[in-house]
Amino acid sequence: MEEKMPPTGVSHFVGKKEELIKAKRSCRTLEGRDILIIHHQSVFYAVDSYCYHAGGQLQNGDIEEIAGKLCIICPNHKYKISLAEGVGLYKASDPAEKPPVSRWYSKGVKQRIHTVTESNGDVYVMLSQDSNWIESDFFQGEKGKVERTKAAAAEKKT
Repeated sequence: MEEKMPPTGVSHFVGKKEELIKAKRSCRTLEGRDILIIHHQSVFYAVDSYCYHAGGQLQNGDIEEIAGKLCIICPNHKYKISLAEGVGLYKASDPAEKPPVSRWYSKGVKQRIHTVTESNGDVYVMLSQDSNWIESDFFQGEKGKVERTKAAAAEKKT
């Protein structure tokens, strides 16, 4: 069984600000964790690279504002994830409401979010220090790679 080590609490250099702005999205592996760094509307975000739902790569996901939150949309199954908090969002209506009105609701934190800082043109990411299990953790590390492969194979069968 893979032993999980807690994050070191170190800020990792991930690139020059101008290069990351130009790239818009970049992937890095920090302490064995795959991270997606996004520059959107003059702000940097860092999230786990794989969607909490089925391990889809978020790098190619669209970014939209949903319910006042900037979200990345998983290209595989269209799951919506807020970039700032990692909250999963879904749209639903209460059938008891007449007429039913669709609203956005929170599923809670599903995607691990990491801290981005800038200093003298350099960009750093510090991995989340939250020790609680978050669903996107499932698709990280060597075990996560196996699970992503299984999910992709299952997707091909459907």
